[in-house]
Amino acid sequence: MLDRLEIKTGNVNLMHSTVKPFNRRLTTHEVENIDSLVAAGDPSTKSLTEIDQYNMQRFLMNNSEWSKPRESYNSKKPFLKSFYKTKGNFFEINTPDFFLAFNPVIQYQQMVEKGNSQNLFYNSRGASIRGMISKKVAFDLYITDNQERDPLYVQDWIRRNTAVPGARYYKNFKAAGGYDYFDNRGSVSINATKYIDIQLGYDKNFIGDGHRSLLLSDFSGNALFLKFNTRIWKFNYENLFMELIPNYRRASGDYVLPRKYFRMNYLTFNATKWLNVGVFDAVVFGRQDHFDFQYIVPVMFLRPAESDIGSGDKAKLGLTAKANIKKKLQVYGQFVLDEFVLKQVVKNNGFWANKYGYQLGVKYPDAFGVKNLDLQVESNRVRPFTYTHNDSIGNYTHYNQPLAHPLGANFQEYIGILKYQPLNKLYLQAKAIYYYQGLDSAGINFGSNINAGYNTRTRDFGYFVGDGNKVKSMNINLLASYELKENLFVDANLQRRTYNRAVGGNTSATIFSFGVRWNMARRNFDF
Repeated sequence: MLDRLEIKTGNVNLMHSTVKPFNRRLTTHEVENIDSLVAAGDPSTKSLTEIDQYNMQRFLMNNSEWSKPRESYNSKKPFLKSFYKTKGNFFEINTPDFFLAFNPVIQYQQMVEKGNSQNLFYNSRGASIRGMISKKVAFDLYITDNQERDPLYVQDWIRRNTAVPGARYYKNFKAAGGYDYFDNRGSVSINATKYIDIQLGYDKNFIGDGHRSLLLSDFSGNALFLKFNTRIWKFNYENLFMELIPNYRRASGDYVLPRKYFRMNYLTFNATKWLNVGVFDAVVFGRQDHFDFQYIVPVMFLRPAESDIGSGDKAKLGLTAKANIKKKLQVYGQFVLDEFVLKQVVKNNGFWANKYGYQLGVKYPDAFGVKNLDLQVESNRVRPFTYTHNDSIGNYTHYNQPLAHPLGANFQEYIGILKYQPLNKLYLQAKAIYYYQGLDSAGINFGSNINAGYNTRTRDFGYFVGDGNKVKSMNINLLASYELKENLFVDANLQRRTYNRAVGGNTSATIFSFGVRWNMARRNFDF
């Protein structure tokens, strides 16, 4: 919805949406402004459809602590007089100085995979709480208990990486291929001044406008973080500090896992009403269990200070940009730079240390003149050894999972997504993901596995995207979701995935799933 509003209305204040999660206060304020323009018949909103307006009303209702009170938010028949007084929240208190919303969180998926006799399922239940005191201090808590047995290709990924996608600590659950884990998230936020927000939390963060991010994604598990966000004039500046878990091997018994640390600065600028550009600077500290206070200074490009202390850390630099074209299209992109030697780039000789990646994408709302049909096309390319380091502490990972793209490195990927909302409560989606990648072969490191140190390479030159044991994969998903009541969905999904390796044989999977979810996003595996 926010993508459509940003593109179709040309709202420049939504252009900082590259930073996710969204700021609930600021985003609700902008949607409220657009809703007011719709009510006034402003020409800038004439391209919004009835579905857009319906989605805006639902958005405002589900963010009632920041939106204007409306009679339409109230339930006609509250449950037991105290529950569902409003349509958006199971239990809600909304006064001028205190807000509290409590919602159950439940999801169950039953899956059937062709040729697999295992009982495949995803079972999650828990609670979500958010609140606010005097419009200054906010808090949120999200707790779920999860059990799952995933399709065979996901089980294979878990065994290879000793990690459950998006999760942290896990246990085996009943029969082979089953896993049990908690997903706990929470934060406290303070609106320190008119322009500065401070948040301390345990959750995920994302930088980008695409389906993927080459800078920072939410693919890995939750992490402890401290975040400062400054928004003034045409600038948005975010400083993020995280505590991460380096590569580890599961062992029996209880023990304390080691730590590593992450620092990021990201500045975005609304250069014009239609163009937003950003500069990204991040580093994973290469000192286990030790925070380097040299990195606490919240300014960009600390490489000189890093050199002063003899640090061998590999800072990541990045650029982002998005442009809205005539309120019809949005073109977006990212560039991540890990390391390079200019003369080797010019020679195009596959030098191992030329480590970079880029993303290009297009979003097209009301595609081909069909209302409420959205098309997104995206390409991601990352050279071998990008995100790697000379040890397992400094690489760009968390809990054995990539901090950026789930494929790691040494790949070319193409994504196409069609979303269609023909009715208020019906959501249809078709998604196709094709990629090729060069895997390690015969014990030789070809730079796709970012958990492996780059010193394990066998040569310095001749590394190109796709070199190694070349794999080609196509993953197609067809999803239909229907909203029975507010935030209560039934989902049906059909997935076809092929995985063809030059050496090692081919595999394929056909998976059908049916599920119900309440106040929760659908769990899926896009790799």
